[in-house]
Amino acid sequence: MAGSGIYTPFSSIYHHSKRGDPEEGKLLVARVPVLDPEWSGQRVATEEEKLKSESTSSPVTDSGFCHSESCSDASSVPSSSATFKSFMIGDLFTFVLLNEKEGRVKVCNGSFCCHLQYKRISQGDSEELYAFGAFAGLHTLDGELSLQVCALIRCAGSDPSSCGQGVEEAEAKMDFVMEGKFGTRYVYPSVLTSQMVIEEVKHFDKSADGRVTLKHSDMTAGLVTACLYGRMYHLDHE
Repeated sequence: MAGSGIYTPFSSIYHHSKRGDPEEGKLLVARVPVLDPEWSGQRVATEEEKLKSESTSSPVTDSGFCHSESCSDASSVPSSSATFKSFMIGDLFTFVLLNEKEGRVKVCNGSFCCHLQYKRISQGDSEELYAFGAFAGLHTLDGELSLQVCALIRCAGSDPSSCGQGVEEAEAKMDFVMEGKFGTRYVYPSVLTSQMVIEEVKHFDKSADGRVTLKHSDMTAGLVTACLYGRMYHLDHE
């Protein structure tokens, strides 16, 4: 799979070609806003001010997964003790394995925590290994980017050490609700299925306190990865 895109804090356009697609390429054009307040003559609000200014959205309580006030109710979802660390795209994630058919897990990387409630729908005799991970810090591969990421992934093999390695195919489908409390309003959801096909996100919700929820179900193919990708623009170059 190959492709690229034009990404800004406010919008994005992208194109990815699947295996077997023609390789003539595609031209992407987008209007990109100027973020420099001195150049534009406008005041840019701080991350905290932007989060407070956003309208409050109701937490996902009708999903069949989250029956408490929120998926991240700390009293109902304790931190998973059997965590391990593994690199994914150059970043050292903290992971927890999803060993059950369904359940709730919580994983933290430092003070940044991610929550997941899931139901696995296996196809045939599939014994694929899945993990849920969190990362907060500076990404240094191909440039320096400050990130906060929650990620549900299929591991490349049956051993936890394979989690984070490249995977292109999967058989198991998932119904899930993923949630994290981010320190930025710039959080982007993604769901990638077998053969590296991008699937449209079913439900994406942000609340004024920084809590972000991704809800997805009725997948058309096996899950390769799903994530909430937060860009901490205000920490870049610090």
